[in-house]
Amino acid sequence: MRWLRHALLGLLGLQVALAVGLSLVDSYRRRGKKPRPFPVTAPRTVSVGGGTLTTYTFGQDLYDDMLTAIEGARKQVLFETYIWKGDEVGERFKAALARAADRGVEVYCIYDGFANLVVAPTFKRFPPGMKVLRYPVYNAGLRPWDLRRYGRDHRKILVVDEEVGFVGGYNVGSSYATEWRDTHVRITGPGVWDLKRTFADFWNLNRRKRLGRSERPLLLETASVWEPRIRFARNVPRLWMFPIRSMYLEAINRATSNIWMTHAYFIPDQDFVDALKDAARRGVDVRILLPHKSNHIVADWISRGYFAQLLHAGVRILRYRDAMVHAKTATIDGNWSTVGTANVDRLSLQGNYEINVEVIDESMAAVLEEIFLTDQGHSLELTLGEWEARDLHRKFTEAVLAPLRPLL
Repeated sequence: MRWLRHALLGLLGLQVALAVGLSLVDSYRRRGKKPRPFPVTAPRTVSVGGGTLTTYTFGQDLYDDMLTAIEGARKQVLFETYIWKGDEVGERFKAALARAADRGVEVYCIYDGFANLVVAPTFKRFPPGMKVLRYPVYNAGLRPWDLRRYGRDHRKILVVDEEVGFVGGYNVGSSYATEWRDTHVRITGPGVWDLKRTFADFWNLNRRKRLGRSERPLLLETASVWEPRIRFARNVPRLWMFPIRSMYLEAINRATSNIWMTHAYFIPDQDFVDALKDAARRGVDVRILLPHKSNHIVADWISRGYFAQLLHAGVRILRYRDAMVHAKTATIDGNWSTVGTANVDRLSLQGNYEINVEVIDESMAAVLEEIFLTDQGHSLELTLGEWEARDLHRKFTEAVLAPLRPLL
């Protein structure tokens, strides 16, 4: 047992050293490098049910429309983000929200405390007219064993006056405006009500305590109308609800023609991998588009552990070059698609607060297929021969880091 403990501790030490070393080397290599331009697809609007869906693939286009919506708010603004940088873009959002509050609009904001640890404390001081919930870095209190309280708030939502909503992968910051390739959607119609419910449920579940009294709950005054072609899957770790993984698996298992997925971080469990392999073996065109180099180098190395299985099964792996692709999207069989905040990894599918919009509509699927093909044209395809010919030190690093997969 003593030798076993030493071996396990040695492996852990090696994993930590490798992870730290890879991160430091990657940070050094990125210093001073200027971002390169990348192709984008202009915003496209399609009608679905009683509303519309508009896709964004360039942050500046998205931010302009989000800020316009906030400036035009008359009654209420609900703003939730994972990362809210204290830079030029972050200040623009803060100022727009403050002006809305000054003119009598109800302004509610949520941001994740852990994701914004490096943001200056002065930026996190908000005018009294804004109701702000900082989701705490540590939320388990005196119950550290309660795993339901450890998920991060990874959602990105904006709802204005129950008339328009935004959801997708974009955080708020200057670098995301022009340097990252992400995907977001603007929603009008009944879907906006579901976004408001999502925000309100989180606010009411986590609102802070003051002097033994809870802050006033955010009341729901929305219609209970179902739009069967637009559905929202919400991961809520506090309630042990994780439907996004099931949503993906059901759609993949139904696929007969194509499965095109874009993800920033791809660390699936074996059941998810098996579903993709089975689809490819029954003749489905399965393509997975990932960053060639993401902003989390360790996640890149860990994700490669499934490449051999996927490539042998006939899955195509495309690596986006010159920019960070942060999108979380998929389109299947020309009629099913999803855009949201959840990556295909344990943290998103079984840990964090997440939201994905699921759309069953041919016009929306066509738009996402067009976006995918544009991104594919800016990618390098990984072949099985190239993968099997990789250097020995790469295989060693992948093997050492493989046990970390269940943690990410």
